[in-house]
Amino acid sequence: MSLSRRQFLTGIGAAGLATGAASLAGCAPKPAAVDTAKETAAAASDVIAAAELNPQDYDYRSADSELSTLFSPWKLGSIELNHRMVKSAAGSATYLAGLTDELFQYYVNFAKGGVEMIWVEGEVIEGGVISDELKAFGKKLSDEVKKYGSHLGYQWAHMGVDPSTLSVDDILKIEDEGVAIAQGLKDMGFEAIEINAAGFNMGEKFLSRAYNTRTDEYGAASFENRARFVTESIEKIKEACGEDFVVQVLMDCIEDNDNLTNNATLMNLDNTITAPHNTVTTVEEGIELAKLFEAAGCDSLHLRLGPLGNHPCQFGSDLYFILNGIEGATGYGTQYDFNRHWQGQLIGNHSGAGMLLDVVARYKEAVSIPCGTVTYMDPAHAPDYFEQALADGKADFYMMTRPLTVDTEYVNKLRDGRRDEIAPCTRCLHCHIGSNQMNATMGYCRVNALTQRVMREGGPATYELPAAETVKNVMVVGAGPAGMEAARIAAARGHKVTLYEKGSSVGGRLEFASNVKGPHENLDDFSAYLQRQLEITGVELVTDKEVDASLVESVAPDALVIATGGLRDTLEVPGAADGLVIDFEQFMTADLGENVVVWGSNAQAFDAALWLTVHKKNVTMVTPSANADLDKQQSQHAMRFMTTALYALGLNVYPSASIKEAREGEIVVATETGTEVTVACDAIVNGADMLPDSSLKDATSVAETYVIGDAAEPFNIAMAIRGGNDVGRAL
Repeated sequence: MSLSRRQFLTGIGAAGLATGAASLAGCAPKPAAVDTAKETAAAASDVIAAAELNPQDYDYRSADSELSTLFSPWKLGSIELNHRMVKSAAGSATYLAGLTDELFQYYVNFAKGGVEMIWVEGEVIEGGVISDELKAFGKKLSDEVKKYGSHLGYQWAHMGVDPSTLSVDDILKIEDEGVAIAQGLKDMGFEAIEINAAGFNMGEKFLSRAYNTRTDEYGAASFENRARFVTESIEKIKEACGEDFVVQVLMDCIEDNDNLTNNATLMNLDNTITAPHNTVTTVEEGIELAKLFEAAGCDSLHLRLGPLGNHPCQFGSDLYFILNGIEGATGYGTQYDFNRHWQGQLIGNHSGAGMLLDVVARYKEAVSIPCGTVTYMDPAHAPDYFEQALADGKADFYMMTRPLTVDTEYVNKLRDGRRDEIAPCTRCLHCHIGSNQMNATMGYCRVNALTQRVMREGGPATYELPAAETVKNVMVVGAGPAGMEAARIAAARGHKVTLYEKGSSVGGRLEFASNVKGPHENLDDFSAYLQRQLEITGVELVTDKEVDASLVESVAPDALVIATGGLRDTLEVPGAADGLVIDFEQFMTADLGENVVVWGSNAQAFDAALWLTVHKKNVTMVTPSANADLDKQQSQHAMRFMTTALYALGLNVYPSASIKEAREGEIVVATETGTEVTVACDAIVNGADMLPDSSLKDATSVAETYVIGDAAEPFNIAMAIRGGNDVGRAL
């Protein structure tokens, strides 16, 4: 059965992704011999050995370069471009509603922001049929982006087909379908097509010996046969559309068998999981295939990671680095070390940044066409590092999506030297699949409250920020993410905004979260960005000021925005001695003993459990929440990595449970089955769900009052930002 990618993600594929492969990994930059002394030191350190397996270098982010290579001209086939940042066709949720104004503006915004080459996601052409409506939409979009000097390409992704089931005639018909799409695109003003021959797409199924079981001219007996579907498609498209019409190929430039799932244990690693390891495509094989693509007329290569069966890590390979401190631990007792995987070729000491650059450099040596790569390509994050890679010839261009969707003005800001004004991607993967609460295939951006929400029910009506009709004196209480977002949006619209914070610094719990999670999610950058936005928009910041009803009355604001955060639910444990229950905010500094129970199941509780486990504590989680609600504030991709890693490290979770009583050195857990289990316990960390805090609202009488963030409905950073943005627009 042939499936479009939209059908795959919303139907059969969604189920596959829900149970699909998800391992956790980290890596060191280069293979190294076993160092007994180092191993001994690790064992004696305050963290588990897995935390030492792949040490990270977070000092790679210098920003002294003038970025002269990044902003230098080059040619993508016949297309002349002035910088090396390219918008990839990685998906958003904007296509799900059809050919809407939201979808149109989504792509136009990249052009306005300085992106010159924009690849449109393959889901836009449903079923390979170019309708009259699509023709009109595509022509309008093409004409509009050209006003800003931008060019459009389209990713052709034929998914859901097992090559072994196809006759030669079937294959030729699919090739002709690609030609027809290319011709239609050219008529609409598009200048390029990308053949997706990676991941679950048909091209990859032919290229990979792990999937291709054919014995004819399209089989795996030779490189020519493996590449035939792709090379024939290239040749036919070039013949039909002309040599000036650009053809790019997306391919897995290196593969590994990383198909460990939440159902995989060391007891059931049978041949269905282990056998493909012997048939992965090596760098050497991939280069031979790439040479054939170039000979067929391919204009450029888009090179991606290829973990077999692990779809999220095809496009978001930095998921391997999502867990602070154990970038090397994976599922159910196994250890993952890139020194022994991926041919030791990946750059893994930068938490995933530029991890494929050394592999791409090998392809560049073998072919003469431009080579670009993906996975945490973010020059604003580490300017010198990414500039030098281009200057050294490791790559010709960077394929980017998440940094550009977080801030569509990314390119313009970076070019203008306004790096501190770029909203940072926090690598949370909310943009691709949402949390349980969202209950949707696609999610939302944690930082940019507009992306995948504009022109929808409950979201802003437009990307544009309208000026305030009447200037108001706005009082915002609480300088966490929700409060800072509300303040900057309101001020940017022209309101007079004063932001009050009871502490001495802004950011709310972002600093604490950063200390727990480590640098991976760029939460320090996010806090700095929001603070810089307060300066730019002219928000008056008042710190070390506790706001009560009398202060509100004295200020007499036209509008009051309350973003004071939530309150932690209390935990009463029968028989608990003084000091047994530890406040959540103290779990990193308190003397907890060896056996720690974490009460709760939210993302904070899971982060605490991971941190404590890494620091050699014996951790048990007990929560009244159901099993389905564990770590519910995380994006689904991140959640898989988190839960799998924790279970691998020995975490035991009791869902739908309660703590019946505490005794000397232990607690009694009442489980969901009606049994009682005794658990060793020296301390209980209270990671209970937060509760709303309406106290200030109840004590004041400002007619226009808004309560946002955790003060209204505790959940996560993304929801706080959404609430702040929406209120800032509503004022």
